[in-house]
Amino acid sequence: MHGEPGEHEATQAQRVTDRPPYRRWGLTTPLPPPPKPSARPPVPPAGPGLPPVVDHVPTHDKVVFLTYDDGVERDPRFVDMVRELRLPVSMFLTDSVVGPAYGDFARLRSVGAGLQNHTLDHPALRGLPYAGQRAEICGQQDKLRARFGVRPRLLRPPYGTYDRTTLRAAADCGITAVVLWRASVEGDGELTYTRGRRRLQPGDIVAVDPDDATGLSLRDRTTRVLREIRGRGLTVGRLEDYL
Repeated sequence: MHGEPGEHEATQAQRVTDRPPYRRWGLTTPLPPPPKPSARPPVPPAGPGLPPVVDHVPTHDKVVFLTYDDGVERDPRFVDMVRELRLPVSMFLTDSVVGPAYGDFARLRSVGAGLQNHTLDHPALRGLPYAGQRAEICGQQDKLRARFGVRPRLLRPPYGTYDRTTLRAAADCGITAVVLWRASVEGDGELTYTRGRRRLQPGDIVAVDPDDATGLSLRDRTTRVLREIRGRGLTVGRLEDYL
């Protein structure tokens, strides 16, 4: 005797809900919790009074760091993924790109994501005069403080381009580190590397590209890199704990 219409669908939905979070998000085993760093590792400054520029954190902890630049509002279930997997992600925000989607980032912050600076209008900073660079960086500091009550310590310059003027302006705006990446996840979910060994290593900063509308969803890209992280015997750490 068949059940009532919709009963089968409800049962299937219940089965999905009953699965462990890591399985719901495409992982075969859970990520280990990150170790608690005993102290922030020494990162040399770029010059006297200037913040360091990092794409990799010098640590023996078996952690890598997941970073995202804007764009998560295009994949609304990403917040659920971060919450259920307890991912300590770092979001670098540009005011003109985020626009009305600041509410999504408020939700991310409520589940533990760090919110950091990616400038007001996303210009290539290198070569701009000091006043323009300072306005871009300090302006976004002020925006994020007004919206979230936080004043970021980390800056990701758009396109990864910067010069000594960027570093000086960043320092004057309260930035303590300029964050690039050693590995990135493109729209097809594949990892590419800017330098060094072509595999994830402890301390690597990973940029997960959120902007390719024709590729995999942000969740699927994140799942791909999490599988790689797990396969290397690593887990995800909180970048703000190390810089």
